[in-house]
Amino acid sequence: MRAFVWGPAEFVGLPPRWLVVEGILVGALATTAIIGVGTAGVWAGHPALAAGEGGLVIAAALALYLLITGAGRALVGIAATLGLCLALLMPQAAAWLVLTQRGEVRPVVVTLVEGGPGTGIEDGRYLCSVTSRAGVPLSARIWRGCGGSTRPGDVLTVVYDPKGAVLPRGVAPGADRGPLLGVAALAVALVTGCTLAVVRSFRLIPPS
Repeated sequence: MRAFVWGPAEFVGLPPRWLVVEGILVGALATTAIIGVGTAGVWAGHPALAAGEGGLVIAAALALYLLITGAGRALVGIAATLGLCLALLMPQAAAWLVLTQRGEVRPVVVTLVEGGPGTGIEDGRYLCSVTSRAGVPLSARIWRGCGGSTRPGDVLTVVYDPKGAVLPRGVAPGADRGPLLGVAALAVALVTGCTLAVVRSFRLIPPS
């Protein structure tokens, strides 16, 4: 039962170096693929890839590979969960990257303020409907920079993607690096989980 859940790991002392390298390589390739597909999808404006679907497929393929190698079911589940979380977080991090690299900052005029505590909007946020200085309404409501003291006619700063692949958002994105830090943490955890799963999956001493 222990071998089924955590992998056989039938070796004495430290695992061979080549086995550790193989585990790191598997984790690094899966992580790079999930991040690369997610970033490319958002950058190019591909709907399916931008939504993280490509990353989910890669995470599923990783889980299948670990099962085939004989990894413990618990470690396969951990690696698959980390891969899924990374795939779902990538759209936010990629949007941050797109707006940082090619976003343009412009002032907009508030036309309507909605939300706030007790309104049922997530986290009690205030949402501002805005238009450009020319009177063209933006397709997305802005919450960054929109607060209880904001009134119609106020001017907010938004950053938007001139190619339209990412929705505009309030203020410059450089101050909001939460998704990027989350991606980095998940990437390290996924490589570590894959390495542990691969190392424990092999029977280095044949059963007697």
